[in-house]
This record gives sequence, structure tokens and C-alpha cells, in this order.
Amino acid sequence: MPQPEVPKPAHADIDSMLSRKFGTEVANYFSGSPLNRVSFLRTDQAFLSAALKHPSTSFLLFNNLSPLAKDPTNLEYASYNDVQLLIGENPYAKTEEQIISGYNSTITVPQLLFLGLDENQKSEFEWTIYHGSPYFALDVTPKGTISSAAETLVETMKSRGLQFVEGRMHMSLPASQAAIYAQARALLDWNARNPFCAQCGQPTLSINAGTKRTCPPKDMASLTKTTSIGSMTGTQPATDRPDCATRKGISNLSFPRTDPTVIMAVLSSDSKRVLLGRQKRWPKYWYSTLAGFVEPAESVEEAVRREVWEESGVSLGRVVIHSTQPWPYPANLMIGAVAQCVPGGEEIMLKHDPELEDAKWVSLAEVKEALSVGTSGLGEEASEGYKEGGLRLPPRTAIANQLLSSVTGGFLEGVGGGPRI
Repeated sequence: MPQPEVPKPAHADIDSMLSRKFGTEVANYFSGSPLNRVSFLRTDQAFLSAALKHPSTSFLLFNNLSPLAKDPTNLEYASYNDVQLLIGENPYAKTEEQIISGYNSTITVPQLLFLGLDENQKSEFEWTIYHGSPYFALDVTPKGTISSAAETLVETMKSRGLQFVEGRMHMSLPASQAAIYAQARALLDWNARNPFCAQCGQPTLSINAGTKRTCPPKDMASLTKTTSIGSMTGTQPATDRPDCATRKGISNLSFPRTDPTVIMAVLSSDSKRVLLGRQKRWPKYWYSTLAGFVEPAESVEEAVRREVWEESGVSLGRVVIHSTQPWPYPANLMIGAVAQCVPGGEEIMLKHDPELEDAKWVSLAEVKEALSVGTSGLGEEASEGYKEGGLRLPPRTAIANQLLSSVTGGFLEGVGGGPRI
């Protein structure tokens, strides 16, 4: 399957002091969304109600986090008429305060997200000074009290020759679709993973058009009375729920998490080689840049140095941030960096952290050759022209590919010809 193009950088054609000094911004796959999220309108129920029913509105459906598509390279969208059976006439008819006060934990509420407005599409939808085709995402996974309606909707979509594309990753979509998919998947996954309050253990409610969760003070269902640590003490028919710290002060909402992860192209001290590593489960000859999570109270630069030393034993000096990539599996932000070894710090030792099966130094020339003929996703065949035994690398949809392309393509020299590191 051909590798999709990465998104175009924002305002790449505009000259500026920053672009002259640092070059064109690098845009990675899963970024570059065509949608204006207008996040400040997520609490405006009148706006959401109008957007929900507009003829130009598109709904991206997910069944167990698998998106609705024509095929693995093209998403497909549903209309309001398609989803009305599942979501009802208007889930935004009441204010958020009314929805919270009438919360009933025995009733399954379909998870609906407002994603944003596509201002590039011709649409008659307008709201004050904002315009564009509205986009929503909807979880149609059959469960709870909505099982029957969800199953009907799923089968209706399948009867049209559409499919819910399964698989751990979807990296064959056009760049603009991939960005919309990433936003929707990350938020649906977060909502599904956080059905209970981390403080008191009671069920939570999705609000703010799917981007926050709250622990309601009341439940119209009969409750199992609990202590502050969640142990059951009996049945409480009243609607008042146990006290919860999240309803006091400013920490009264749960927000989607984003886990920062560093990923780095590491150069030798003479800038002629790149450090690559591989895990045991990867295909033969397949290598990539090193990566790892940023820990609390740690800068990005410190995380780069620590992860490289822990995984390979190599000691780093200068670290430069290159670009970033949203990674919706489940909620990472890949922070790409280029780093360089300190003189004498290039010896590889894998004894600290056994995560890697192998690590090695590879010349820039060999990396450049592999980028042209040896890239592929995990489990996919290498590019045309690849010869067995040659180095294999991630596809251009991965930020690792972008990092390696940069260090072999002039990034080290900088825009003005001087060294960047």
C-alpha cells in the first residue's frame, strides 16, 4: 500500500525572521487538521444544537475504536439522520447544569464529540463570526442501554458497503483525514478509559462536547453507598452521592491526558553517524530512532539524554527540538529532537535497560539510502528497490523518518550554512 503524504507546514510560503533562521516548520502525520476546533464554543449548547442538525455536518463513527471507512485509505461519514436513532433528537437541548443535575448512571449516554469546523469546505453553516462544515465523532460500540440502537446503526453502515476498519494503527489515510481521525480516536479512547472518578470511584459524566468529564453530585439511580475510598457500606436510595474532592476548589473536572514522549535522532560527535536501535519483535533488519517517556519534573532535553543513556549507554551533549507529532495510541505527543554525543561518549552498552535487542551506529549515507528504498510500517513489505539484508526504517508517516530525513538532508548545516548543533 502506498505511503500517504505528510501534511504541509503551516504558512510555508510566508517569509519571516524565524523561517529564515530555523527553516520551514516540519509537519508530521496526524497533525495538520483542517478543522478549527473553536474550543470556546464547546459549552454553548445553542451552537452545538445548530451544528448537530445542519445538512453539511459530518459524523465520524467508531465501533470499538475502529473508524467507519470506504476502505483503509478513505474515511466515510454519516449524517444527522443516520445517527438520530442512537443520539436522540438533540443531546444538547438541555444546559450542562441540567444534564449534570439529572444524571442517571443506569442510562448509557452515547459518547458524542464535537471536533470542529472545516472552514475550507463550502457550507452555509454560520455562527456569529464563525463558519464552516461541522464535524462530530460518535462511539457506536453496542453497550448498555444503547446496544440495540447501536447495533442497528452499525448494520446500516455495513449494508452500504462500508466497513469499520480494524487494526491497532491507521496510517494509510490522507493527511487531512488522519488528523481528524487522530483527534476523534484519542478523545473517544480517553472517555472510554475514564468511566469512573479517580477520587471517589463513582461513575463520571462526559461534558464540554466530549472533552471533559465530571463527577456529578447526584445520581437519579439507586446508589451503592461508598466510603471516600470506595468500599461499599450499603444501598442508598437517595440521589445524593458521597462527597468527592473533585467537586471542591478548582480541580472539579477531569481533562484528557496527553503523555509527552521524546524521540531522537542521535548523532556521533563528528556528525557522520546516527544511532539506531531495534526491539526483538521488529522485522529483520528494521531499526529506528530511540524513544521514551518524559518523566515528572524532567525537561525534554533531560529526558532525551536520560533515555538514550539508559537504553544504549551513549552520553549526549547538545539537544535541539526538531518537531512534534500527535500519536493517538492512546494519547502521546511525540517530541522529536536531534542530539549529539559528547566526545568519547559513543560506546554502546545495553546493560542498563534491556528494552533494545540491538543498537548500532550507522553512517549518514547508509541511512539516506534506506530512506529511499527501505522504509515501511511494521509488518509491511519494504519499498520498491530494497535488497534483502539492507537497513530498513519507519515510513514517512512516523516522526522517526522525518528526523532521519532531516539529519541526512541538510538540517545539520542550518539555513544560513552555519552548523545547527
